[in-house]
Amino acid sequence: MAPEVQQFDVVIIGGGPGGYAAALYGAAAGLNVGLIERDKVGGTCLQRGCVPAKEFLETAHVRRTLEHASNFGINPGEVTVDFSVSQNRKNEVVDKLTKGLTGLLKGRKVTLFDGTARLDADQIVTVLDGADAGAVLKGTNVVLAAGSVPRTLPGFDIDGVKVVTSDEFLDLTSLPASAAVIGGGAIGCEFASMLSDMGTKVTILEFLPTILAGCDAEVVSVVQRSFKKRGIEVLTGVKATGHKVSKSGVAVSVEGGEDVKVDLVVMSVGRRPRTEGLLGEGTGVEIDERGFVVADAYMRTANPHVYAVGDVVAGTPQLAHVAFAEAIVTIKMILGEAAVPVDYDRVPWAIYSNPEVAFCGLTEAGAKEKGYEVVVKKDPFGGNSRAQIIGETEGVVKIIAEKRADGSAGQILGVHMAGPWVTEQLGAGYFAVNWEATAEEAAALIQPHPSLSETFGETLIALAGRGLHVG
Repeated sequence: MAPEVQQFDVVIIGGGPGGYAAALYGAAAGLNVGLIERDKVGGTCLQRGCVPAKEFLETAHVRRTLEHASNFGINPGEVTVDFSVSQNRKNEVVDKLTKGLTGLLKGRKVTLFDGTARLDADQIVTVLDGADAGAVLKGTNVVLAAGSVPRTLPGFDIDGVKVVTSDEFLDLTSLPASAAVIGGGAIGCEFASMLSDMGTKVTILEFLPTILAGCDAEVVSVVQRSFKKRGIEVLTGVKATGHKVSKSGVAVSVEGGEDVKVDLVVMSVGRRPRTEGLLGEGTGVEIDERGFVVADAYMRTANPHVYAVGDVVAGTPQLAHVAFAEAIVTIKMILGEAAVPVDYDRVPWAIYSNPEVAFCGLTEAGAKEKGYEVVVKKDPFGGNSRAQIIGETEGVVKIIAEKRADGSAGQILGVHMAGPWVTEQLGAGYFAVNWEATAEEAAALIQPHPSLSETFGETLIALAGRGLHVG
């Protein structure tokens, strides 16, 4: 006997940031929503990524604060770390947020299904395993939000003990004396920074000529100087080809160079879409050669009743807040409302290393490549009173604007920051870039004093023509 087909306005496959945001936004509009998740709602971001990683980075921040407490006349004695306590605290934070999110979904009458799902023809979705295995759903519309998993490199076997991805790292209860982080992107630099601040000797192995590819060069320089000062070895332009595990640790093979011997290898080379087995026959949905779902600016796939959001979508940044925005675009499209596509060239980026990095819009090099003549102003955090008060003066704010015919600064094209708590300061820069503000318009905004955000304000005033403290 065939199972009963449950009908929904929207069926969502995946309960990560894109999936649960679409569910909450759609349910708030009165849509009948079914959401299928194979693990726990919150997806990679809440369960194995953004949130748990930042909890560990905060542990590192607390340790740094205690180590420098004597500068403020406070002598805490020897600083020791019981990483298992931080692990437990991380689990408590994640569990609390998961329960809150689950309650919110149920409160909005979203029907939750446990298991892995497959989309077939005619918007039929089947739950293949888990507690709700065998359930069959039909959506007037379907949203693919299956997320991603960590990538690995040939020659590396993830054993969860000596060689780990971000998933396994976040379950560690003790820290290694030494570690090699393979990949110097955002995630790799966050892990490297955290490990170093917790007392681990760290080596970054990056295939590209620079770490933090895509960031403005001067922002990268700030991070590199900080890493060097703290003893983090950064090897760029190198290819890690494999590893050998022994009783004494792990030896990472480097093409044309000496092995790097460490206690732990952290694989951080990006993420791939989780689309294996996601589609059955006759769905009309296109998957590209890298396994990503192809969707247009309004998140529509080749099937007009199937949308895709988040990490599974081709050519988009794998960021939770981007998935949130894509989810809103999707639901607006389903509702027949006016929707504004996500402008991927202007989305905010936040990297929670020490020092932090935050940016949006074009880099100086990127603006010139696009044919802009530019005016650039930058201001270091060294002169910022709040930065001196908290004892964190490393960093810079750099703003790029289009040059007008008279040589003055016009529309703001990019805002780039490295330094203390810059991930919390990017909001004003994001508004300026996305609303295509000119330097004069943005400079008119008053920044509180004393505050770290004054450095952004000072840079804007200088960019507009006459700086106070910046030339």
